[in-house]
Amino acid sequence: MKFSVIFEAQLADPTVEREHQLIHDSVEQAVLAEEMGFDRIWAVEHHSLKWYAHMSAPEIFLTWVAARTSTIRIGHGVVCMPFNFNHPARVAERAAMLDLLSGGRLDLGAGRGGTAQETSLCGVDKERTTQEVEEALRIIGKAWEKEELEHHGELIDIDPHPILPRPAQTPHPPLFLACSRTETLTQAAELGIGALVMGFAGPDAIAEMRRAYDGAIAARTEARLVSSVVNDHFSVLCPTIVLDDRETARRVGIRGQRFFAQSIGHWYGGAGIPDEAVVEGSDEAAEMRKAAEQVVARLHEHNIPVRPTSTATFNADHAYGTADDAIAYVERLRDAGADEIMCLIQMGTVPQEACLETLRQWGEKVIPHFRAQESRESAESEESQQSQQPQQPQEATSG
Repeated sequence: MKFSVIFEAQLADPTVEREHQLIHDSVEQAVLAEEMGFDRIWAVEHHSLKWYAHMSAPEIFLTWVAARTSTIRIGHGVVCMPFNFNHPARVAERAAMLDLLSGGRLDLGAGRGGTAQETSLCGVDKERTTQEVEEALRIIGKAWEKEELEHHGELIDIDPHPILPRPAQTPHPPLFLACSRTETLTQAAELGIGALVMGFAGPDAIAEMRRAYDGAIAARTEARLVSSVVNDHFSVLCPTIVLDDRETARRVGIRGQRFFAQSIGHWYGGAGIPDEAVVEGSDEAAEMRKAAEQVVARLHEHNIPVRPTSTATFNADHAYGTADDAIAYVERLRDAGADEIMCLIQMGTVPQEACLETLRQWGEKVIPHFRAQESRESAESEESQQSQQPQQPQEATSG
């Protein structure tokens, strides 16, 4: 199982000074993640989503991090793939350059950037985002198959051109898709790419999503694969704050998640402007349930379909607490089918000190627990295989 850290660059009460500090703080966290034994970082592309995501140019952020590190994988997850955000050929060029300079450490994820706020900024056709994402993945998947890329699809035509430079990984960095619904999980499986499950619903819902992903993999044909290389990898979000004091960790984590819920409700569901203030000693879970009811009511008012997972953002049962609490929660995610645990630590109200301490606790206690467990299981499996091998008859010797 892999462990990673994901960055949205969230910011409560943003000022220019706080925003600048936040980006530098995120770099510090990413560098520490390598030191603490994490396998990968992810940076998510969004545009004009004040409060919720100030990570508008993750390709620059990731390049800076790659230059400051040497082993951790660099997850460009996700790139907004609709054409008016990023032309597919330009995504391929930038990805190859970063993969080359990082020594073959890049992973490349795709997303829609489908909010009205984002699509209106760049003139993206909201009705075509799903189709454009898939066609972009097809273009990237075949960009270096031959000396020149040529593509004639339903939405875009590209006459023969070389895509330069070539990436370090052959034929290209592993591909992923942001998934929050069964439809996108099925799409990822049929395209032969990894799933980045961006949801707060918890292990039971994760298990259902894993079954849907595996079912689509079992049923797929080669007709929709976007690359000659298949990447069946299932990464799941894990909101977490880990400190020595359980109650402090839960208070900090749930407050951060409450801000996340308010900001995502604002941009995705028409809710009010986030109010990050939480009264000391109040019942955080009750506050979140109340906020959930308000957001769902607004969703209905705006005639936006409410899915069963709409209130999952308000589920506070995550890896908040001590290292032992985090280990127990990760075991549930592992049993639900997670191939990778994507730690969401940097939420809008979480102070830098808590982010850094959480990374240290994971690196010193949580990750080693699972690495040791995997080593034991591997050794036991090898021993079992050796014991099942037929014994060679010993040759008779004369005395």
